[in-house]
Amino acid sequence: MARGKKAGSRSGDRPRSVAVILADHASVFELAVPCEVFGLDRSDMGMPTYRFMVCGLHRGPHTTKGDLFTIDPPYSLDDAEQAETIIIPAWDVNQPTSPELCEMLRRAHARGVRIASLCSGAFVLAAAGLLDGRRATTHWMWADELKRRYPQIEVDPSVLYIDEGNVLTSAGTAAAIDLCLYMVRQDHGAEVANVFARRMIVPPHREGGQAQFVEAPVATCDCDDLAATLDWAVHHLDEELTVDQLAARARMSPRTFARRFRASTGTTPLQWLLQQRVLAARRMLETSDLSVDHVAERCGFGAASTLRMHFRRITGTTPQAYRSSFRAA
Repeated sequence: MARGKKAGSRSGDRPRSVAVILADHASVFELAVPCEVFGLDRSDMGMPTYRFMVCGLHRGPHTTKGDLFTIDPPYSLDDAEQAETIIIPAWDVNQPTSPELCEMLRRAHARGVRIASLCSGAFVLAAAGLLDGRRATTHWMWADELKRRYPQIEVDPSVLYIDEGNVLTSAGTAAAIDLCLYMVRQDHGAEVANVFARRMIVPPHREGGQAQFVEAPVATCDCDDLAATLDWAVHHLDEELTVDQLAARARMSPRTFARRFRASTGTTPLQWLLQQRVLAARRMLETSDLSVDHVAERCGFGAASTLRMHFRRITGTTPQAYRSSFRAA
């Protein structure tokens, strides 16, 4: 695990500190996700390094779900309170939430610490009162229970993750990866997050608003054609791409293509193209001196005004402000 080495940060700042809270009956996967994303030293790849801490809810060994093994974390809640980001992984919702943990989270939130939950970890944030009056998500299996226990929360079980400022929540399993990579993008920009994703062999970016589950996660005979079409489209974003054109490359009718596209990706071809074009624009803004007009042209938006409209809608900021924040040193 990275222990505070300073290397590769584009901003030249000290390593950001991230703490994940470990309780008994911990879900191994959701605990491992932040360890993989924030705990590895990628300075040999020229990437930023985080100061990462696994903080135990109590002293001594902690059990994992299914009693597969035990973990004796080197850090405590006192250490977590000093972190800039605190992550609550999947939690045993049938166990009472520690009052000490809730109080620590409230103090951290009052200081502006970024606090995130993965899967059923949302129940801990809810118990601490951090989700009151906010939108939040969790694994769809636990959404009704979260609504029942905490009616003051606007629970949305249909999305991958939700960013409510310095409080973030995600659905389960793969959505935990999406949220952690999203936080890397917040910290260091899209290009760094893409390198992290490539190292992990996962998709570099999925919008939080995508569906938690889709009708046909694995397509049948046309899966290879659809995947090849999406790969081709990513390399031709500067061209005018239509559903009819993409359907023809996938050897489907436009209606069949649109239906299978949504079933396989959880979104429409148009929204997917806009997301890919904005992602490409992010990379160019970070890594080149191209004007916004040229970025818009190369990413298939045509005019800078169109880029600005979609860029703000998807990222919440302007291309120029994004470049100022994430431009490579």
